[in-house]
Amino acid sequence: MTLEILDPLRAPISSLPGLGPKLSALVGRLVGGDSVRDVLFHLPVDFLDRRAAPKIRDARAGMLATLRVEVIRHEVPGKKTQPHRVVIGDETGFAEVVLFHAARLVQFPIGARLVVSGRLEEFGGRLVMAHPDYVASQLQEHDFPWVEPVWPLAAGVVPRVMRRAALGALARLPELAEWQDASVLRKRGWPGFGQALRALHAPVELPDDKPGERLAYDELLARQLSFAIVRARRRKRPGRVLLGDGHLRVEALRRFGHELTAGQLQALAEIDADMAAPHQMLRLLQGDVGAGKTLVALLAMLRAVEAGAQAALMAPTEILAKQHYATFQKLCPVPVALLTGNVKGVERRRILAALADGHLPIVIGTHAIFQKEVAFGDLALAVIDEQHRFGVDQRLALSAKGAAADLLVMTATPIPRTLLLTHWAEMEVSRITGKPAGRQKITTTLHKVSELEKVLAAIARAIAAGGLVYWVCPLVTESEVLDITATEVRYAQLRERFGALVTLAHGQQEAAVRDAALADFGAGRCKILVATTVIEVGMDVRAANIMVIEHAERFGLAQLHQLRGRVGRGDAKSFCLLLHDDKIGVSARKRLTLLRDTEDGFVIADEDFRLRGSGDFLGTRQSGLPGYRLADAEKHADLLPMARQDAVMLLQRDPKLETQRGQAVRVLLNLFDQREAILTVRAG
Repeated sequence: MTLEILDPLRAPISSLPGLGPKLSALVGRLVGGDSVRDVLFHLPVDFLDRRAAPKIRDARAGMLATLRVEVIRHEVPGKKTQPHRVVIGDETGFAEVVLFHAARLVQFPIGARLVVSGRLEEFGGRLVMAHPDYVASQLQEHDFPWVEPVWPLAAGVVPRVMRRAALGALARLPELAEWQDASVLRKRGWPGFGQALRALHAPVELPDDKPGERLAYDELLARQLSFAIVRARRRKRPGRVLLGDGHLRVEALRRFGHELTAGQLQALAEIDADMAAPHQMLRLLQGDVGAGKTLVALLAMLRAVEAGAQAALMAPTEILAKQHYATFQKLCPVPVALLTGNVKGVERRRILAALADGHLPIVIGTHAIFQKEVAFGDLALAVIDEQHRFGVDQRLALSAKGAAADLLVMTATPIPRTLLLTHWAEMEVSRITGKPAGRQKITTTLHKVSELEKVLAAIARAIAAGGLVYWVCPLVTESEVLDITATEVRYAQLRERFGALVTLAHGQQEAAVRDAALADFGAGRCKILVATTVIEVGMDVRAANIMVIEHAERFGLAQLHQLRGRVGRGDAKSFCLLLHDDKIGVSARKRLTLLRDTEDGFVIADEDFRLRGSGDFLGTRQSGLPGYRLADAEKHADLLPMARQDAVMLLQRDPKLETQRGQAVRVLLNLFDQREAILTVRAG
C-alpha cells in the first residue's frame, strides 16, 4: 500500500460538497485543521435518538418524537408578534407545529406527507412541536437522521452544516488495510477503522463505546510507535562518552554543605550511566518541589566540563534563569554566564565569543541561548528546565547546538503516569523522591474570604516575628466577569495597612521595576510581596515563611503546590494560607482539602490530572490528552499500557515496518502526522 491512498483525506475542507470558502473557514476553525481528515477526527460527543415514531394518539409531551404526518392547514396569527401554526395529523389524531419564522412555512405545503422530528410540548390542551429540528418528505426517509450525532459546534457552524461536512468526508474515506493486530480486534470486539468512523458520524443505531475505543487506540498506538521509534533511533545514534575525575563535583558539594539525598544519588547515578554510554542521553528528571533537581543538574553539567566540554541550561523565564544563575555562582567552581534577551552590547558579545571558542564552560539563559547567533565550541550537555509544553520534535531540536549532545529535561511539577506515557514517552525517566535536609514541613490551612481580617492580624504578628510573606492573587486588574480581587487592588489595600513594607510584582510590569521589587523582598527590605503567579518558579527566598493565596479554588492543585513550595526553605516554621470563597462547590473543597492534608506532589499531580484534565495540567485549555484528538485520559486509561506494549513488540518483530502489517502501520503513522517516526523509518 502506498501513502498516496491518504490523498483524499489530505484534500482541503473546501473540496467537500456544499461548503464554500466562508463555511470551509468556519468548519476548519471548529475542527482544528483544514483537511478532510480533520473533519473525520472531529467526533460527536453525544447522540439524539429520533427513532421513537409514535402515532399522534400515543405521543406525549416531553418526548423527542418523529411523526409521520399530513399537513392539514395553516393558521395565520392574529398579531405579528404571534407565531404561525401548522395543523398536522395522522389517522389517530391532530397536533400543531409552531413556527417563529414565517419563512419555514414553505416546508409545510398543504397536503404534503412529511416526517417531522422535534421535542413535543403541551399547550392549551393541544400537542405542539415548536420549531421542528428536521422536516423531510416521507419519500426521503432513508436519508433521515434517525440517530443524530451531536458534534461540538461553534458560531456559524450549525448541526446541518457539520453533518454535511462529516458525510462528505466519509464519502472520501478510502479502504485502508488493517494496521491493528487481528487478535486485539477480536478480543475487544472493535470494528474496522472506517466502520468506526461511520458508526459515529453516520450511525444507523446508537453506537456503544467500541467505535470510540477503536479510534482512540489507533491514535495511542501511532503515538507510542513514534515514541518507540525515536527511542530506538536515539540509542543507535552515536553519542560521546563523558567521563570526569569528579574534582569539580567534590568542590561544588563542599560549597553546598549537605549530603545528597538517596533520591538525588539514584537520579545522578542514572544520569551518569547515560553520559558514560556511547549513545545520546534523552532523560527526564522529575521531582517534587524542593527535591533538589537543580543540584543534580549542576553536578551533571560539571561532569561534562570535567570531560573537557561545555554545558548549557535553559529556563522558561528570565526570573528562573537568574535564580539558577545565582545558585550556580555560589556552588560552581568554574565560570558561569547568564544569557537572556536583556543581556546586550559588550557583555553579550563577550559571552558569545567565549561560548564559541569554548572558553566559557557553562551558560544559563532563556530561549536566547538557542538562537542562531549563539554558537558553542563543544556543547556536550543541554539541560532544559520546566519545558513541559514542548513536543518530541522540539525537545530533540534543542540539543542540536552540539554534536551528539546529551539532553536532560527537568520539571519541578511531578508528572502523572498517564502524561509520562503520552507526552514524554520517548524519554527515560529519573524521579527524585523525598526532600533535602533542611526543608521544613509546611502547615496548610483553609480560610474563607470573609475571615480576611483574622488573616491580616496573623500576618501582622508574623511580620513582627521576622517573617516574610508572599501574597498571591489570580489577576492583575479587576475582572468584569469574575469577582476576584486584583493584584493591584490588594496591593493598595495592604500598602494602606502596612505601608512601605509591601511591594508588588507581576508580569505586566517593566522588567526593571519587577526585578527591583523582587530584590527588595529577597533582601528583607520589604516584608510582603504581592504578586501573580510570576513567583511560581524561580523564587528562593529562605526567610520567606508564609504564603497567602487568594481565591485558591481558582487555581489547579499542581499550581497551588508549586506556589506553596516557595516557602519552607529556611529555618522558620512555614505556613500556607488558602483563601477561598465563602461558598465553594464540593469538588473545589475536595481539591483544597487534599492540598491541606498532603505535601506529596506526585499524589497531588495525579489527583489534579484526574479532576482537571491534562489541558489545565499543561497550562492550556484543551481537553483530552495533550496533542491528542481522539484519546481521552480517563475513558481510555486502560488502552495506554496496551498500546505501549503493542508498539514495542511490533518494532521488535518488524523494526523497519516492512511486513504486511508494517506497511499498514506506515499509513497509520502518516494519518496521525507522526513525522519524526516517518522520517526515521524511511531513513532506516
